[in-house]
Formats: sequence, structure tokens, C-alpha cells
Amino acid sequence: MNKLKIAIQKSGRLSEKSLELFKECGIKLSNGDRKLKAESTNFPIEVLFLRDDDIPQYVEQGVADIGIVGENEVWEKNKNVNEIEKLGFANCKLSLAIPKDEIYTNLSYFNNKKVATSYPKILQKFFDEKKINVEIEEIGGSVEIAPGIGLANAIFDIVSTGSTLLMNGLKEVEVVIKSEAVLIADKSLSKEKQAILDKLLFRIKGVRNAKENKYILLNAPNNAVAQISAILPGMKSPTVLPLVEEGWSSIHSVVKEDEFWDIIDQLKNLGAQGILVVPIEKMIL
Repeated sequence: MNKLKIAIQKSGRLSEKSLELFKECGIKLSNGDRKLKAESTNFPIEVLFLRDDDIPQYVEQGVADIGIVGENEVWEKNKNVNEIEKLGFANCKLSLAIPKDEIYTNLSYFNNKKVATSYPKILQKFFDEKKINVEIEEIGGSVEIAPGIGLANAIFDIVSTGSTLLMNGLKEVEVVIKSEAVLIADKSLSKEKQAILDKLLFRIKGVRNAKENKYILLNAPNNAVAQISAILPGMKSPTVLPLVEEGWSSIHSVVKEDEFWDIIDQLKNLGAQGILVVPIEKMIL
């Protein structure tokens, strides 16, 4: 039987999140030590553990059929692959940073400056679009030390908390792009492997929908059911069940997690009581 070869980062946060996604999709892997590859015992995939910056190239060349990698690596490597699905984890931003004592007003600050980065293609494209002339110094790691040792005037790098910048006497001044993990695929997948990918995507979307939504149960007076149902439409429409207490109903629905706190006051003002919000394990639309 054909197996879909999927490349993921061999270690680090992106690797852990990718393995967690497989687990949530009900996919069991036989090799836990991640030396080179692992096979699923209940789904036709084989996982290859690679350097994240090599994944776009291996997918383009067909060594791996699909891969999970940060968008920033896809943009930087600029390989001929299809970006299939955003995965909603490993979010980060790539930013410009300068010495903390420097005065910054706008992007013209960087004109004729030297900027150190591990992402020269992304940075060059950005400054070309802004029509700003910079000299880019490409380095492989520890980008943040470049200004301190006189290698560059500024840096362009991944920024999360900003603590590493502070430790090196830098400050973030411009967010250039935001990135997250994506699923990429070889453009020449066979029909058999495309069918496996479609099944995998079905599971991934079910997991993602579940994470983005919550199951909500509440009690409400019958005269408010129509108004509450309009606020909580659910996947198609809410479930309304009569309570033993006359004049009251129980309403069951689905609500997006990031919208819940915005509507909770509306529900309470309409007389909703006993509101319960429950996690959803899987959600198939």
C-alpha cells in the first residue's frame, strides 16, 4: 500500500506541535525516538524528521510528499511547492530591530544601513518594495549579536517575547511579516497519495474546528429562546429542549471561543442561566 511521506522538524516547538496534531488526528506512530523516521500503525503515512529549512526543498524534489514547516521557511526558500493548509500553531513574527539607544522614526532609518539576517530573500523583497537601499549581511545563527560586534547596524529575525533582543541591547521597531505553521505538498502527487492527503486534511480540519469552537449549554426563559438562538446559531441551528420547570428551555449550541466573551453579557441580559462551556474533541462540518 502507498504511504504518504510527511516531513516535519526533527526537534523543537514545531516538531512537538506537529506530533501533537497527529495524535489529535488519531494517528499512532511506531517510533518514539525520532532518529530518522516513524511509521503510523493505523494510517498510511511515514514521518521523516528533518531540519526545518530543508523541508521545502525535500518536498519540491519529492523526497517527502508533504511537509509541516513555518511559512517563513517557505517564503525564504521559495521552492516550487503547494501551500495546502494553515495549521494555526507555531505563530511568530519576523521583525527589524536596532540598538536600543538609537532614535527611530520610520523605515527611512534603514537607508544605506547594513542589516544582518538569516532570511535575506524575505528582507530584500521587503526593502525592494519599500524602495529602500540596504546592504544585507547573511548569517546562519545568533543574528542578535551582529550590531554589538560591529557586523551590522540592525537585524531582521524571528521575535517572540523580545527578551533576547533586550539582552543584546536591541529594540524591535518594525514587524515585517507574521508566520505560522503550514502544510506544503509536492505539486506532482499521485492520485493515491492525494487521496491519503485528503483524508489527512479532513482529520486536521476536524481537530482545528474543535479547537476554535466550544459547546455551550444554558437555560433560558421560553420568551427569550428566539433572541438567544439568533445570537448562538451553531452549525445549523441550536438544539432547544424543554425543561421540567414550565416556561424554561435548555439551549445547546456551538460558539467560537474568541467570540464567547463578547456575547456572554447579551446572553445574561436575555435571562440565560446556568451557562456551561465545554471543550469539543472533534468537529466535522
